[in-house]
Amino acid sequence: MVSLAYGMQLPVQSQSTVYAEPWEAGAGVEDLVEIARTADRSGFDYIASCDHVAIPRRLADAMSTTWYDPVATLSFLAGVTERVRLLSHVAIVGLRHPLVTAKQYATLDHLSGGRLVLGVGAGHVQEEFEALGVDFARRGAVLDESVDALKAALGPEEFPVHKGELFRFEGLGQRPRPAQPRVPIWVGGSSAPAVRRAALKGDGWLPQGDPRDRLPAQIEKLRRLRAEAGIEAPLTVGAITEPLYLGEPAWDVGRRTLTGPGEAVAESLRAYAAMGVQQIQIRFRSRTRKELTDQMAAFAAEVAPHLNDLNRPTRQGV
Repeated sequence: MVSLAYGMQLPVQSQSTVYAEPWEAGAGVEDLVEIARTADRSGFDYIASCDHVAIPRRLADAMSTTWYDPVATLSFLAGVTERVRLLSHVAIVGLRHPLVTAKQYATLDHLSGGRLVLGVGAGHVQEEFEALGVDFARRGAVLDESVDALKAALGPEEFPVHKGELFRFEGLGQRPRPAQPRVPIWVGGSSAPAVRRAALKGDGWLPQGDPRDRLPAQIEKLRRLRAEAGIEAPLTVGAITEPLYLGEPAWDVGRRTLTGPGEAVAESLRAYAAMGVQQIQIRFRSRTRKELTDQMAAFAAEVAPHLNDLNRPTRQGV
């Protein structure tokens, strides 16, 4: 069984109806700061911010138009935290030239003391691509080459070199360099192309909502593709858990939400480690910021100490 770390996508900064809680609509900067600080002192491996430039009217009711810029958001929160890593989940890097992306995220890594994890994805909003003059139909191929270009541009060289079909650069210097010798790139998505991209090009995989019963086959595919390509470097495998609420809720938290005492929740979550997952992204049900930060602190105190207890049994189901 592998060691299991835990992180979370920040509330407030993106407010899709799929996951946003009602209280987030009226939340702001102070709330984000307090949540980030709580994550920092509660042992969270990372906090994450999403990426959309503009949402068309046809999707606005479902997705909302509230999507904070991830570079600005994570840079701001780097200044009020000390150790928690800063994840873009996910940056739609195909919307921008790789040198622009590299400049932004290298600066973020430099300013944060090496805490960046660059999560990347293909994107799905066609109008967003069209408005920015990017070919939506070729977004997968653009992302594939963008990852290669970003590996060069975020590496240690002041004058990186990349010679591809879509992007070419050399003799162009960028400082500051990232604080990390190598910024980890995690690839998001659960489609066949996304899993293949993660296996062949990524340092990690961020699935898009795969239920527990689908994860073992996806992980086996990742390992097989990586082995066939002769890639021996480790791959950080992630998972998004069911919503959580520690204790016995006095309100309707939804039938799929994991509830109960800390040890019982930890027992259920250890099933992810048994599958080969190294990091879980958790989302707490909450009605206020205080309820959320209380849940985060309770997770750190009551669940986290039992996540990697290899002597305890593991349930494969919820």
